Amino acid sequence: MRDDVHVEAPLRNGGDLVVETLEALGAKTVFGIPGQHALGLFDAMGRGHLHFVSSRVENNSAFAADGYSRATGEVGVLFLSTGPGALTSLAGLQEAYATGVPMVVIASQIPLDGLGARRKGMLHQLDDQKASAANVTKSQRLIQHASGIPSAIQDAWTDAISSPQGPVWVEIPQNVLLDPIVVPPVEDALAEAADNPPRVELVREAVKWLREAKRPAIIAGGGTRRGRAEKALLDLAEQLRAPVICTPGGNGAFPWEHPLSLQSWIEDRYMTDVLEDADVLVVVGSSLGEVTSNYFTFEPRGRIIQIDAEPRVLESNRPGLGIRADAGQALAALNSALGTTPSHNGQRPVPDWHGKAPEALVAESLAKVRARLESQDLAKELQFMADIRAAVPDEMQTFWDMTISAYWAWSCWDARQGQFHSAQGAGGLGFGFPAAIGGAVGLATTGKPARVLAVSGDGSAMYSISELATAKQHNVPVTWLIVDDGGYGILREYMVGAFGKATATELARPDFVALAESFGVPAKRVAPEHVREALEEGFAADGPNVVVVETLLKMFAPTHLES
Repeated sequence: MRDDVHVEAPLRNGGDLVVETLEALGAKTVFGIPGQHALGLFDAMGRGHLHFVSSRVENNSAFAADGYSRATGEVGVLFLSTGPGALTSLAGLQEAYATGVPMVVIASQIPLDGLGARRKGMLHQLDDQKASAANVTKSQRLIQHASGIPSAIQDAWTDAISSPQGPVWVEIPQNVLLDPIVVPPVEDALAEAADNPPRVELVREAVKWLREAKRPAIIAGGGTRRGRAEKALLDLAEQLRAPVICTPGGNGAFPWEHPLSLQSWIEDRYMTDVLEDADVLVVVGSSLGEVTSNYFTFEPRGRIIQIDAEPRVLESNRPGLGIRADAGQALAALNSALGTTPSHNGQRPVPDWHGKAPEALVAESLAKVRARLESQDLAKELQFMADIRAAVPDEMQTFWDMTISAYWAWSCWDARQGQFHSAQGAGGLGFGFPAAIGGAVGLATTGKPARVLAVSGDGSAMYSISELATAKQHNVPVTWLIVDDGGYGILREYMVGAFGKATATELARPDFVALAESFGVPAKRVAPEHVREALEEGFAADGPNVVVVETLLKMFAPTHLES
């Protein structure tokens, strides 16, 4: 090379700082959709090592980043454009926020000189974009100069992973992303979750209650899983010989077949009766909200110890001893203190549920639930859910939309060594398939088996049908089960039950098999009795595939009405 030839160094901009910081923090994958004001981000990705998964609708990008985080335990990362793109993501972010899923959202913004609600006529302009995200994210940051990018993203990442975990919002104006910078490349970034232990005096008081309890019981909510408290929960339950029931969000936090497991039949009146009779009820990572309280019919007669990382949850529905703490740290502290603190007479009471051992009570309660179900005309539903469970490998993760199959799964699904994910946090439609795409992509990056199952109804499937293109483009190993009942099935059932007829619940829908095939995705339609074989065939295939079952499923009777 001639000495007088000058080689220009690659031009770097604010987008490079974003990508470099995310990579230094451990990010491997980004979800999103390009947009005019976000082009600096996407240009910089071409110089970095992040894997980009391009969705077709921003809401589905948010669901995919959510699913990635749930499946891997890592932080989901989402890139958004301004205005319509940013706003379209909000329903997906509401689910992540309600469920406590750690995500970092990088939203572009109009140029700096357009901020401040001045009406300059810029494309995508909003009066205050980050204010729109305030209801669905833990925190919001606006970066106004390139040198602030690494620290702001590092702080946001720390916020996202600190309990209570959740999505955080960072927005960067177009010119800050695009303008050349003098800031050197990011060499390292460190984000450590803030410690969230329980207060000593609260642990001491809780232990005093538990040491004298004759009928202790435990409700394990989603915070148990987010706090990785499964082992501590098992230890506490066995130490107390306390029956444990999991909420839909907590499904999988406690071994399904354990002698103390009431499984997840949280909406059954027989289970409500057991929980109401507990003299001390430990509620971990749950607000005792609508579903957990059997639609606010739950009237506990004993004392409540409520553990949650989110202080607004504590005593939000029932008075009790509120302990603000990470679930894992709190349960570990209770286990330790219970093992070292003597009761006043030197002996812990033997658990006694009115002459029954807790294990016998659990077996009897589960038998009552089964008998109630078998007394209703639900043979098809019970067999359908059993066939899905039989098809799904023990370690496979599953993602469920808000559909009748999922409502059944909330109560009857044994997650085994896999994980159960549903959209019950915010309850929006369209979660299942894009979240499963994100989950499968994430599992592949960790070297684990990546095949996952998504379950939707025909109504919820239409919210995310465009993501068949995403699944095909990236060859994502997702098997999508669409249960087609011709409308919004659960709303139909609710309306018929309440008003004697349903209005606006019936839907024209496509031929899902032909539609999937038009995207290049293999699909087949089967009768309900063949769903197991169809799913097993889909699980053995490569890339995405779709199984459609046309059937009308019913829900079990609402036991909170004493029916």
